[in-house]
Amino acid sequence: MTRDRDGAARMFDLDGRVAIVTGASSGLGASVARALASVGARVAVVARRRDRLRELAAEIDGLAVACDLSDLARVGSVVPEVVEGLGAPEILVNAAGNMFTTERAESEPLDAIRRTMDLNLVAPFLLAQAVFAHMRAAGRGTIINISSISGLVGIPGIPQASYAASKAGLSGLTAELAVQWARHSIRVNTVAPGFFRSEITGPLYESERATEYLRRNTPLPKAGTAEDIVGAVLWLASDAGSYVTGQTVVVDGGWTAR
Repeated sequence: MTRDRDGAARMFDLDGRVAIVTGASSGLGASVARALASVGARVAVVARRRDRLRELAAEIDGLAVACDLSDLARVGSVVPEVVEGLGAPEILVNAAGNMFTTERAESEPLDAIRRTMDLNLVAPFLLAQAVFAHMRAAGRGTIINISSISGLVGIPGIPQASYAASKAGLSGLTAELAVQWARHSIRVNTVAPGFFRSEITGPLYESERATEYLRRNTPLPKAGTAEDIVGAVLWLASDAGSYVTGQTVVVDGGWTAR
């Protein structure tokens, strides 16, 4: 049997394709941007922190686009800047997200609820709308929304009602856009990570009690990292996932399989 390793590798080749990755100044967004660039994509990195973005853009020979995506009035400037700097996008990874309150559901302030929904759900929708015409003209495109297992199951002891609602909303948005835009060969999927160290989850990993809770409830015997999520994103961004759309792919070490 002849092994066509080069042929298999070509399925993940993104040579020359323009990608947008939000939330790219740290954590999963930065890891995704590096991974896409490593397989040939020309990557525009988007986040609030201009200094970090410039460093990453220089590292991957990409484009830094500074934008606070929670300010919905500014979201519309992102795609035109990418088109001018790199060309028409064929890949969009909505990795930006945050939690703006740790209050229990009955006490969540309205402002925090709205900020959470705007950043985690509305901004990804607006960016998807903005890339649509470019993907339709190209005859292909892929949109990947980064969600969370919090959008699928409740997590005891971690109050996050508006965050969970926003992430569940991404899966609904994904399914609807996938069906509406399939005729244009635009694929839309969601990746729902489990627990891994990030700026949001940092406090969990600083507590021995919390880390033991994570170990006890994660079937795989290892702690999750941002790099563990990247493979699923590469699969969905590339031709390797060319027949996958409308799905929420869970990458959680078995947490939700218990």
